[in-house]
Parts: sequence; structure tokens; C-alpha cells
Amino acid sequence: MSLLNRFINYISTENLFQKKDRLIVAVSGGVDSIVLCELCYRAGFPFEIAHCNFQLREEESERDEAFVSSLGEKYNTKVFIKKFDTKAYAEEHKVTTQVAARELRYKWFDELMALEKAQSLFPNESEKKSNKNSSDAQKLNSTFLLTAHHANDSIETLLMNFFKGTGIKGLHGILPKQGKIVRPLLFAKKEELVSFADENNLSFVEDSSNASDKYTRNYFRNQLIPSLQTLYPRVDENLLDNLERFKDIETLYWQAIQLHKKNLLEYKGDEVHIPVLKLLKTKPLKTILYEIIRDFGFTTNQVKDVLHLLESETGKYIQSATHKIIRNRKWIIITPQYSNDVSLVVIDENDREINFEMGKIKIEKQGCADAKISNNNLTATLDSKNIVFPLLLRKWKQGDYFYPLGMQNLPAGRHGKKKVSKLLNDLKISLPDKEKIWVIESNKRIIWVVGKRIDDRFKVTNQTKKILKICLTAP
Repeated sequence: MSLLNRFINYISTENLFQKKDRLIVAVSGGVDSIVLCELCYRAGFPFEIAHCNFQLREEESERDEAFVSSLGEKYNTKVFIKKFDTKAYAEEHKVTTQVAARELRYKWFDELMALEKAQSLFPNESEKKSNKNSSDAQKLNSTFLLTAHHANDSIETLLMNFFKGTGIKGLHGILPKQGKIVRPLLFAKKEELVSFADENNLSFVEDSSNASDKYTRNYFRNQLIPSLQTLYPRVDENLLDNLERFKDIETLYWQAIQLHKKNLLEYKGDEVHIPVLKLLKTKPLKTILYEIIRDFGFTTNQVKDVLHLLESETGKYIQSATHKIIRNRKWIIITPQYSNDVSLVVIDENDREINFEMGKIKIEKQGCADAKISNNNLTATLDSKNIVFPLLLRKWKQGDYFYPLGMQNLPAGRHGKKKVSKLLNDLKISLPDKEKIWVIESNKRIIWVVGKRIDDRFKVTNQTKKILKICLTAP
């Protein structure tokens, strides 16, 4: 079967795109991208061309730009050119030139695809006004960016990922389709593309940097793989076969991981609760544990810390940039790290509503005759005689104490002092939920552990004349 027929068959089999879709081909000017253009042209797929000039190779970069520009006339299509100050971007963002070039080109490609889709749907304003089926048009037309990655690129990616230790997800090589990015040449090896170009007298330009081994991929391409071929002449074919096997293995792997997650994870609001004993019986423990915690910003190096946590006492925890994993009795709990940027709010006497991290506080002043005492923990009904403004709404902290309403067996007129931490323990509040507890204080005295208990010294009595009512509502 000819390369062209295999190309058409691969696009159909992998369901990469259709003729009605808008295709933008990323063209460097090298043999791979030139062959991709020619195959699209011969297969009858309309396409446009996008070229990035990273200005890293001086005259050679300008030569490549001029060459790609000339392809517009050959294929009767649009050519988009973008110049980048790649070195300046790399210095500003403290990344390598390779990373800078990748970030710059894909950001531009995204912008270009969005722009081109809008233009393709509504080429001019009059058509926009007259097009009654614009929503249907958008459904029928997709925009894809085509890159000229081929089978050898996928082999190189497989080996690079293997040595970097990316795990099973890195062993499938380059995927033929990821979102709007399509690689329709993955079925073909480099030598096949070169032969096609020679047989059809296709002109292309050579990137001199491809001969340099200072880039990791070039080292694999120019040194490592040729060395392997001397030992294993069929190494390319073997690795391509393995790529297909690894894809199937990965599918089975993720199916198994999802089953384990379903069996282990209990979702409670924005928290994930995992029973320790059940988790310890799961095998392979380290792998399953990593696949659970990686979704919450934890790294593979923190797996051992979680394993220690499984043997620790209540209260121990580890954290990522976004989450904590806390040991709480027979459970480990994964909970978001709540922002401490606003951990204290001043409530003035005239304030009626206060928004804060855990919801909204509503404040109302009442006469004693109008008041209705609520037994709802979300409402504090207080004698306002001894309440001094401004009030402070803040997160509780170790050492906080107050005199909770309802302490039993105390002499008349006496109040039972208690630490807030002890109250929360008595109420069996979990460690993650403890981090969400706030208090309101007046003149350095806690009047309400919000949503839990008021202070006995501020309760409403027969002598109360004015009442301060404070309600907590959800966000």
C-alpha cells in the first residue's frame, strides 16, 4: 500500500479529522512537515500553514521562513508566520530555549486556531447576520492543528520517558490525537517520509541544529538508538510493537485504578476519606496510593510520607501546595488547604452582613420582647449588655478558651471555663473540620464558637433588655 493510501487509512481508522474540518499544518520547512503538506494536498484535505520563526539560527531562521512562505502559492493556501524573541522569553521565565520555544508556539497555535475558527464560521459581517444556523455550523466544523511527528519520534519519546521515570503513562509514546492536536504521520517511519520526498522531488530545508547532540532528543536520535540497532537490528520494529502493547496495558491499568478508587474513597463535601485498614490491605499499595494522591498535588516522593502516616497517631499530616493528608483515628483525610489570607474580619456596630471563608454572617439587633430564642447552632442569640464593638471574627487557635453554655453541675453564678480545642474534641470534630472553625470575640472574650456553642456569660436571661442575634448561612 502506498504512503498516501496508508495516510488516508490511518486518518480514518484513528478518526483524526474529516474533510469538512479546518486544518492548520505546523510547518518548519523540514522533510517531515513538507511530506505532511503534500499528503494532505493529494488526499484532498484543505489546509493552511503555520510557521514559527524562533530567531535562534540567524540567517537559517530567515531562510526557513522565506521557504515556508513560498508554500502558500504552491498549495494555494494561507500561510501564517510568527516571529518570537525566544531567548528573551527564556530569560524572563527562567526556562531553557527548548521549553520557551514549545510554550511560545503552542500558545500561538491556540490563538490561531481560535481566530481561524471564528473567521471560518463568519467570513464577513453580512454573512454573520444572515447565518441562521450558526450554532449548527459550529458543531459541524472543528479546527485541528496537524504536526508532522512520525513513528521514530514516538520511539524517541518512549525511551526518553522510560529513562526519566514517568511511569506507565509515559510509555505509550506520542498519541495520534490529544484535544485539537493531531499527528497523522505516526504510522510512518522517518525513512519512509524521506523516500517519499525523494521520489516526488519535494524541496525542503535542513535544520542544522538537528545534527547537534546538545539537545536530549537529538542525542537519543543520533547516538543511543543507532547504538542499540547494532545490537538489536529490529529495535525500531520491536519498540513500535511495544508501544501498541503499552497502550493496551495502560487502558487496563487505569480501569483497575478506578475500581480501587471506587472501593476506597469516600467523598464528603470537598474532602476525601480513606479507611486506613482497608487501604493497608490493598495491593500494590504504593502504586495505588500514588495514583490517589497525585490528583491532589502530591509527588511520587511523598508516597513514603503517606505510608508513615498510615502508622502514625491522630493529628499527624503532610501537605502539598493545595491539600493536606491528615491521620484522623481510623481514617486518612485529604482536605483542601484553606487560605489564611483573610483569617480575621472586623465587625463594626453598623455592619449587618459579613462574608467570609465559611459563608455569611448576618447580624440583627432586637428588643427583648421581639426576640425568639433559637436552638439552632447556626444562630447565636446573645444578651447585648456586655458586648462591645467592634467584634472580631477569626479562626480559632490553640489556647483559646471560653465558658460554653450548658456546663453541668456548677454552683449558681459560676461558669465553667473550657478550651475551644477540648470542646471540639468532645464534639468529635474531625481534624479537617477543626481547621474550618471560627470564633467571634468581643473585648478579647469569645462570645460564640461559630456554629457550635455560645458563651454562657452572654446568654439571654430574664434581665436581658436588648438582644444581638448572629446567624451563619452557607456560602
